[in-house]
Amino acid sequence: MEQQVLDLLAATLVASTSIRSDAERHLEQLYTNDTFPISLISIASHKSVALDHRQAALLSLKKLVLKIWSPSLEEYEGPDTLSDATKEQVRQSVLSIATASDEERKIVAAASYVVSKIASADFPEQWPSLLPTLLNLVPQADATQLHGALLVLGSLVEDGFDEEQFSGSAIDLVKCIYIVAVDGEKRLTTRALAVSIFRACLDTMELVYQTNKASVTQFMQELSEVWSPFFIEVLKMPLPHMPSEEEENEKGPADSNWRGVIALKTQVVKALDKIHNLFPQLLSPRTLELFSTIWESLQAHLSPYLTMYTGDQQRQSRMDDADRLPYTLDYLVIEELDYIQTLLNTSIIKRELDVQLAPERMTNGAPNSTWIQQILATAVGYSQILTEDEELWEVDINVFLSEETSETANYSARNACAGLATKLCSYNWPVLESLLAHSKTVFEGGASNPKEKEAVLYVLKQVLEEVSSYERPVGPEIAQAYLSHCQAAMQDSGSEFLRARGFIAAGALITAPGKALRDLVPEFALQSLKAIEHESSDIVKVSSMRVLQQYLKVLPAGRAQEFQVQTVAAISGFLSSHDLSEINDTEDLLDTLVETLRDAVMTDPTLCLEHPALDVLFTMAAYGARSWQTSMLVNETFESITSIMSSKGPETYARLCSKVLPSLTGALDVGDMTSENSLSDMAVSLLATLAEYGSEPLPQGFVATLLPKLYRLLFLPLEFSVHQSATITIKYILVHDPAQLFAWRDPETGKEGLEIVLLIIDRLLGPEVDDSSAAEVGGLAVELVEKAGAERLGPYLMQLLQVVAIRLSTAERANFIQNLVLVFARLSLTNAKEVLDFLAQVQVEGADGGTGLEVVLRKWLENSINFSGYDAIRQNVIALTNIYQLHDERLLNIQAKGDLIVQNSSRIKTRSQSKREPDQYSIIPIPLKLIKVLIQELANSSPTTPGFHKRNHSLQGGISDDEDDDWEDEPTLLDLGAQATRQDLMGYVDEAKWNTHETDDATQKYLVDFFNGISNDPGFQELYHSLTDAEREKLHKMNEQQNQLPQIIQSPIQ
Repeated sequence: MEQQVLDLLAATLVASTSIRSDAERHLEQLYTNDTFPISLISIASHKSVALDHRQAALLSLKKLVLKIWSPSLEEYEGPDTLSDATKEQVRQSVLSIATASDEERKIVAAASYVVSKIASADFPEQWPSLLPTLLNLVPQADATQLHGALLVLGSLVEDGFDEEQFSGSAIDLVKCIYIVAVDGEKRLTTRALAVSIFRACLDTMELVYQTNKASVTQFMQELSEVWSPFFIEVLKMPLPHMPSEEEENEKGPADSNWRGVIALKTQVVKALDKIHNLFPQLLSPRTLELFSTIWESLQAHLSPYLTMYTGDQQRQSRMDDADRLPYTLDYLVIEELDYIQTLLNTSIIKRELDVQLAPERMTNGAPNSTWIQQILATAVGYSQILTEDEELWEVDINVFLSEETSETANYSARNACAGLATKLCSYNWPVLESLLAHSKTVFEGGASNPKEKEAVLYVLKQVLEEVSSYERPVGPEIAQAYLSHCQAAMQDSGSEFLRARGFIAAGALITAPGKALRDLVPEFALQSLKAIEHESSDIVKVSSMRVLQQYLKVLPAGRAQEFQVQTVAAISGFLSSHDLSEINDTEDLLDTLVETLRDAVMTDPTLCLEHPALDVLFTMAAYGARSWQTSMLVNETFESITSIMSSKGPETYARLCSKVLPSLTGALDVGDMTSENSLSDMAVSLLATLAEYGSEPLPQGFVATLLPKLYRLLFLPLEFSVHQSATITIKYILVHDPAQLFAWRDPETGKEGLEIVLLIIDRLLGPEVDDSSAAEVGGLAVELVEKAGAERLGPYLMQLLQVVAIRLSTAERANFIQNLVLVFARLSLTNAKEVLDFLAQVQVEGADGGTGLEVVLRKWLENSINFSGYDAIRQNVIALTNIYQLHDERLLNIQAKGDLIVQNSSRIKTRSQSKREPDQYSIIPIPLKLIKVLIQELANSSPTTPGFHKRNHSLQGGISDDEDDDWEDEPTLLDLGAQATRQDLMGYVDEAKWNTHETDDATQKYLVDFFNGISNDPGFQELYHSLTDAEREKLHKMNEQQNQLPQIIQSPIQ
């Protein structure tokens, strides 16, 4: 069988997709054969077999383990057909490969991963010998065996152990790792790997702490006392002689020693940072020593760092080895800078710096030779632009802009220094004064290079932004001193990056709190405009655009028209001199252009009809139609303009329409002809905004211009967003001017506006249109019903509502369900009984029970809690209370999904188990479900809901038994020492924006009044007994805090 398996494995490595897929399918068919995993093990362990085939064998074994080894594995599909004897043989064999002498590193790594996956299912019950075997092997292993054993231990800690398993083995495990880490005879990278495993143990320790605080605290105290001396010893270890380029390329002993020391030091700093974030009190006795040691290291590392990364000969950076251990100096520097920030959170360091900055230590009111000056000088050194970045920015302006806006995952020492500088500002220390001394040395000393000058201004800009956030004024003397340095940079002819930084820093300085230089805004705004028009460097041009945005926001009102016209002309000139269609990725550049145009126009939006600002905006919209970010910026800009124009009256709005409609409808035609859906999407989205802010009535010809084109779009197979925006546009036409729509007749087809809208609704509600494309049809339908009325719609009214009910029965997407439900909710605000009577007559094919009443109410109530938007939730609540107060007996016979039936199991359900065993719910009558929904809405709207006031404080970094511990226990919220965390933070979205299901105060009061009004109702008292304890408790709390439900308090729950 081995030869058959080997042939299949070889086939999985060929280029042909069909052959590869066929081989993989045949391998999966062998999963139920007991000899298959044994054959894979045999192939993987034979050194005579090609390396890639051995790797493929272990990869196939990993897939087998994940799919059929144990139901406890998340990706398990089953069935588990392997015999116990086969499993035991696989366990021992794959562990032997992972810990073999003289084995290839790639094979060891692959085998280690398989071991960890098996262990996560079998350890310790089915594989009790695993950990003792590894721990016994480590002290006597040779270099290769030790490497394999550590990889397995690392995989176990990260993926294999749960908290209980880790607790039982933590003492022996950590002791074993420590012995390796401190052994000076071992390879430096091996010792670094041991420290990385220790750091992974800390993550699991944090989880154990939640259930066993006392034991973990004591254990961590003991660990800290043992490991700290070793950590400090490593931190004090000097870097070896920096290898030459030749030695680096040869990867000889010199390069190996250099990499090893850096790898070990990096892991130690990461471990210390982790301890400080999770257990902030443990390292308090050594905080000063740690700070001094790290600081000395940073100062010692600056010279080789600058040599390797900012000179003409760029060395390799951001490199990891096969074990994911960083080994380049830039990584070490980043970790050290981040750890300095962590230490600055501690009261010990803060007190020491306060002493250094005390009045008796100052000369003439200014800091003299303080730590803070040294910190800033070193931060400036590490903030210098890397040669690699310089080359990238010169080639791609978007990379430069993404760095400037911090919208990049490329976390560097420069970014870390920015964080360090802003951290210093948070303590109200004289950062600006201290930085000025260094700035004078750099700019006025005559010996510094352009990169150092640029770095000073880079740090200055970060400091000014942070100072501005605290509204601390910048004194005129300091401002003038810095401004002279900015002006010198702006006029430098040798470095485009220094010139650009001069403009940026000057903008931050002139617009800073205190307004010391605010009178200079027009002068420097003009200089920025001249740079945009005449500078040869695009870096300087876009930097001037970004700083012009700041000036435009504080520009004197009387200069608005002058600068608006010039800014529009400058942007138009930039666009005409650059062919953006030839640039692969223009998002950052386009965003900068749009933002600058937006800020110029918003100085006085009414002026934009007098010059080509909107034409320029639409040109950029066409270039950025495929970019979500650019499209959003264009839409926001156009919405701001349109809303203000509309507020000026119908005449101004009509002028806006005459200006923009030709361009927007033309874009629809171009998008149609070129099949460029993104262009149509952008244009119709802007049309929806234009219609939303429409005058009443709309300008004459508005319907005739738009409705035929929208009708055509809605019958084409385009992106769902095009259909949504087109539907919204027609809805707002009905909102603002139904008379114009109903009076219009299509000259080509002879159809009236009403008929065309009915055809559109019928099309969107048809089965061939997906939920996303039809998501806005409910709003259009209800608007048509309300504006046209029963008399105008005639027999079409019942047909329309029937189609809505039928489509609701198959709707799956939450926003589409909400949109359709709101059709009946809006009608129920005034005609609840008529709505129920109508739905009772509708038959929905395939639905349980068969009537529209059952289908709609079931879908309505089971999805209400997912509705979003204040207006939608308010309408929904009022409609449901209206329906409840009808006491319609038909509702008693309709069943809906009730509460989740909780299974008596403490095991976590995997995704595969959830598919096989979906959640079960109780079945309850509609009136009870309706009351449950309203109680839940009451809880959502109540400010007394547990955790309401602390919603933004739920994430607490660090671990402390005492909430009132000293300032020492102020850790960072997240582990900023983790590279993955940094990258996650770059794209972090405020979680508050996700929670859109909240009701307003008016809805809250309405619900309280409703429950107060029905509290004596016998029907409600009967339903009350069927509520859960939690639901009844919510009513009690509402009564206690609002003092408006006395009858509920007297209910039998007492």
